[in-house]
Amino acid sequence: MDLDLALQTFILESRELLEDMENALLNAEQAGGHESVHAIFRAAHTIKGSAGLFGLDHIVAFTHVVESLLDDVRDGKLAMTDELVVLLLSCCDHLSGMINAIDAGQTDPDPAMEAAGAPLLVQLRAYMGETGETGDGHGAAPSASALVAEPAHPGVERIVEPGGGASDAWHLSLRFGLDVLRDGMDPLSFIRYLGQIGRIVGIVTLTDALPSADKMDPEACYLGFEIALETEADKASIEGVFEFVADNCTLRILPPRSRVDEYVRLIRELPIQKVMLGEMLVRCGVITRRELDNALQAQAQVGATPAATPPLGAVLVGQGAAEPAIVEAALTKQKQSVETTKPAESRSIRVDADKLDLLINLVGELIIVGASANLIARQVRNSELLECTSMLSDLVEQVRDSALQLRMVKIGATFNRFQRVVHDVAREIGKDIGLAVSGEDTELDKTVVEKIGDPLTHLVRNAIDHGIEPAEVRAERGKPLRGTVRLNAFHDSGSIVIEVSDDGGGLNRDRIFAKAVERGLVEPERKMSDGEIYGLIFEPGFSTAEKITNLSGRGVGMDVVKKNITALRGTVSVDSAPGLGTTVTVRLPLTLAIIDGFLVGLGDSTFVVPLDMIDECIEFASEAGHDYTNLRGQVLPFIRLRDLFGVDTPPPRRESIVVVKHAGHRVGLVVDSLLGEFQTVIKPLGRMFSQLRCISGSTILGNGEVALILDVPAIVGQGSGITADVPQLAA
Repeated sequence: MDLDLALQTFILESRELLEDMENALLNAEQAGGHESVHAIFRAAHTIKGSAGLFGLDHIVAFTHVVESLLDDVRDGKLAMTDELVVLLLSCCDHLSGMINAIDAGQTDPDPAMEAAGAPLLVQLRAYMGETGETGDGHGAAPSASALVAEPAHPGVERIVEPGGGASDAWHLSLRFGLDVLRDGMDPLSFIRYLGQIGRIVGIVTLTDALPSADKMDPEACYLGFEIALETEADKASIEGVFEFVADNCTLRILPPRSRVDEYVRLIRELPIQKVMLGEMLVRCGVITRRELDNALQAQAQVGATPAATPPLGAVLVGQGAAEPAIVEAALTKQKQSVETTKPAESRSIRVDADKLDLLINLVGELIIVGASANLIARQVRNSELLECTSMLSDLVEQVRDSALQLRMVKIGATFNRFQRVVHDVAREIGKDIGLAVSGEDTELDKTVVEKIGDPLTHLVRNAIDHGIEPAEVRAERGKPLRGTVRLNAFHDSGSIVIEVSDDGGGLNRDRIFAKAVERGLVEPERKMSDGEIYGLIFEPGFSTAEKITNLSGRGVGMDVVKKNITALRGTVSVDSAPGLGTTVTVRLPLTLAIIDGFLVGLGDSTFVVPLDMIDECIEFASEAGHDYTNLRGQVLPFIRLRDLFGVDTPPPRRESIVVVKHAGHRVGLVVDSLLGEFQTVIKPLGRMFSQLRCISGSTILGNGEVALILDVPAIVGQGSGITADVPQLAA
């Protein structure tokens, strides 16, 4: 086993668990049930158990105290108050810091980190001091001797002597391994957890494995338990309690007599289909997946030859995993099977992001080479070669779509990060603000997700600080005292749209304009639309805040937002209604790698228009001197790309208009010729051309020439600006 690889897996999983723990804490108040508390406890418990496997005792010790407090919350001894949520969030941050230190190669305790965690431990123990601490009170798991000496067990109503009778309950025969304490596990905590899924009606502690005092290892566990449990949970749920010690304990779970009859009935009611015996027993809950795997391994070890291999049913009965009557019923059902059906399994693997990027680059090169082969096939006019290259193009397109789908991730994970931002910032400035999220299943390229986090953080913090009014102002305006920031995402015309909105007071149009005039950004007599005035807030250093706070007032932030979004070939716009709130709309491309394009000719040059943004293509027709045309009774402003790019070659006799759309606006692009669809591999422009307007990138054609990709949002912005000067046409 590669320990370094296993440690990296632990780090990744711990970060995911801490994120889940944080989200559960932030939603604990709204959820109002025990599920959130259980989710928080499970996350802490998993981190503690996994850390013990790697000897990370400082993480085990800290998490043990957190787990003990959460155990009190689960038992109803402590309420999940807002102050406790804040404390546990701080514990999440501290654990995250320790995980980051391990990722940096520091597996030993850091004195500075321990000093930072000491106040948190004091607060945690102060909470537990009201109800009594768990364990030894110092963050360490209790020893084996403590378990033996304990006179009673929580939730146990009566002690059953070995061989004594019990009610119609599950019987658990449990033997912990010698190293369970060294691995950071607390045997008693697993038994306590059984009380969460049922009622322990009998328990016996077995000490027959205890050696003599001179041979006893104080760090070893020699105990076993026989437990009677009344519960409605199934066998898999009971086994799941011991998931983290599954490899270091021996566990047998025998169902109550009533369950045996129920299992037999379930097996008989199964539809007649060909299912393996083990799968049938797992489906009905007779055995768990782990018990089946253990039985199959034992079967393979015993049987050296197929003839000597014992039946699986006999192995399961011999191991005590299944009752003979249940196995007999399953065998009878198996004989009736006539159809073959294999249960579907959900499988996933972790793939390094660099490998995905390499795959996308290779697919891009494959597309370029395929286009070159297609061009050569048309030039030589070989029908067989044309057919072959056509099939190749179809396959390459399918590979492209599959490869791009691998890089698509849901934006919900990014949205969930802002639960913590809203919670912390709202507390800092003394406002009651909640976050509403929608469209979290919307997918986009992972590269875009990674780079959109910071701009969205700026927008959310700005909505909290500037957008949402104080509670007394909201009360005067008849609004709910609790303000709301909303995040929404959806697809539109080949782009992803992200909206950050609030229900605050809205932007002050006149004040923004006056500030812009004062700073010399606009002329006092200039006429501007609301959208243009609101767009001034993205100017560098622009701010209308009356005072500087930790969050805003210095004019730094919104200009960075626009710069970062523009770098992603996106756009940002603002819409606001006085007294109702503000919405900032961010439009981004779905992917930064490969798109479906449409080739157009302009003089001796070729340009690419993103296919998703094209509405239609029409023949050019317009009166001389006009920059608009009549499109079925509607005004369509157009832009002559010849004039935009300074093409001085003579125009052809017949020109065409490519009608493009973006953000609700439509503009026509006058081109010389239409050349058809083309799979476009986006190549970024060099730094020298970073300020070039109306061009977003380049691509390589099949003949080796370079074609520029049009920046449709920038062009539509120019075209929509002339709409106001265009007369209305009769329908």
